[in-house]
Amino acid sequence: MIHAVPRRPHPAVGRVRRPRRPPRPSRASAALLAALLLAALSACTAGSPPSGAPSAPATTAGTARGTAGATAGGTAPSAGAASPATGGVPGTTPSRQVPTKVLVIAMENETYGSVIGSGNAPYLDSLAHDFATATAMDAGYPTACPSLAAYLLMTSGDRYGVCDDADPSAHPIAGDNVFQQVAASGREWRNYAESMPGPCERRNSGHFLVRHAPAAYYLSEAGRCGASMVPLGTDTAGALHDDLAAGTLPAYGFVTPDECHDMHGGNGCPDDNLVTSGDRWLRTWMGQIMAGPDYRAGRLIIFISWDEGDRHSNHIPLLAVSPLLHGRTISRPITQCHLLRTTQDVLGLTPLGCAAQADSLAPDLGLSG
Repeated sequence: MIHAVPRRPHPAVGRVRRPRRPPRPSRASAALLAALLLAALSACTAGSPPSGAPSAPATTAGTARGTAGATAGGTAPSAGAASPATGGVPGTTPSRQVPTKVLVIAMENETYGSVIGSGNAPYLDSLAHDFATATAMDAGYPTACPSLAAYLLMTSGDRYGVCDDADPSAHPIAGDNVFQQVAASGREWRNYAESMPGPCERRNSGHFLVRHAPAAYYLSEAGRCGASMVPLGTDTAGALHDDLAAGTLPAYGFVTPDECHDMHGGNGCPDDNLVTSGDRWLRTWMGQIMAGPDYRAGRLIIFISWDEGDRHSNHIPLLAVSPLLHGRTISRPITQCHLLRTTQDVLGLTPLGCAAQADSLAPDLGLSG
């Protein structure tokens, strides 16, 4: 605040004189003084939030790879900036601090080293750097067994002695599973399967492989399969696109890419570099997922996992993506059982099978609740 104070006159030599009344300011001078006072008041209050304004939200701290949100050069990005490499969404400010929905994307038949840091999957490398990755995950079953065992572990905590890739008619599974648990809790699940010719297809068809779509194997879900195991569609129309755009993803979603996009490969797949092809596919879909209302509000956490490695090693990648995660690394040994346990913890479900003996990854990820 600026105040105008009259200057005191110097005393006259030899006698004391009463100071003269200062001259009345002209109208122009008064206007100038008022302008100066107004400017001073504005400077005093600039930058102060109005009474009752909310404070800035706290940032979840990163762990092994430095300060959350910092760039490679150590400078934090400006507010609302998108990350071109990861498909980050400008202005994403989650309104919830604990996810309530889980989306699992199941890739195929690659070891950790053939994907992360290989140079063949730059998009996945960027996700691993910016969000969260596990560096010591094993599929959790013998390398001699093919894919189906992994999908049963991921969704029930038990492989039921299965060590082949036969279709559901050969392996009708009567045990408890995460699909059944979600439905029993009054919520919805969906298995989005790419290239599946119709709902709840129980046999291989073209590039769709039923052994990669676990919901088809559980007897408990036979009545719900037609409505909940659905063709994925394309990135411009179909079940997953529409649920993402509307913010109506189910509590539990399981995404089954076809064999040309899940890094598995097959006859007629157009790209010989299966890892690069899968990486491009994920970039397309993850951009849509991260732009959707469920992700932007912090309701959704995405796990990108692989079923198995190769005939020599089941050391596989696992990535977790959420607006609440920044540069985290899980370096302790884990398996598909830990992924199921974490899924069930996020959804508030009782751990099944091997998940009951595995601890949740939520503390590793800095997630509360």
